[in-house]
Amino acid sequence: MTDWTSLSFVVVDVEGNGHQPPDLVELAAVPVIGGIIGEPMSWLVKPETSIKHFATRIHGLTNEDVADCPTFEDITGNVVAALDADILVAHNAHVDLGVLQRKLTGWEPPEVFDTLKLARRLVPGQDSYRLGNLTEVFGLAEGLPGDLTPHRATYDALVAARLFVLLATKAYSLEELRGESPGGGEDEPPALF
Repeated sequence: MTDWTSLSFVVVDVEGNGHQPPDLVELAAVPVIGGIIGEPMSWLVKPETSIKHFATRIHGLTNEDVADCPTFEDITGNVVAALDADILVAHNAHVDLGVLQRKLTGWEPPEVFDTLKLARRLVPGQDSYRLGNLTEVFGLAEGLPGDLTPHRATYDALVAARLFVLLATKAYSLEELRGESPGGGEDEPPALF
């Protein structure tokens, strides 16, 4: 069995502008090295199209907040460096991964673990698997700075990193983390992309 702590992970969260497909407004990346959660890196980004009102109601970011921020192209090198890990982790990962792949032309993501799918498999019986619910159930926000709030990239990436470490500890090994989704049927999708 391979110990999961032998690999490097980066936990990401993206906040969007409310368009379809979503454009990036904020991005956070949190390294997990040797099973230890590192310091988050985050960027506010001026999107190509304005932030819709309903997106502002979710994350609180306005067009004025990002008016003087760099474009994604200005921070691409820093983002690629932050994403340099063996495994990328996100909650409901297809959303974050989709935005990153659209913004980082030619970028090949590493293996991806989805904490939503992992939680469904490793902590069955929860009322909800939304990040906010799991954060409350497992006390994942305890001790975070008071200026961090839900639905902002740094907060969400940090609680997702804490969730990942909790789930990885329950799984004990990398092989178990890579296990099948709930139900174990052969026709079911794998637990990670």
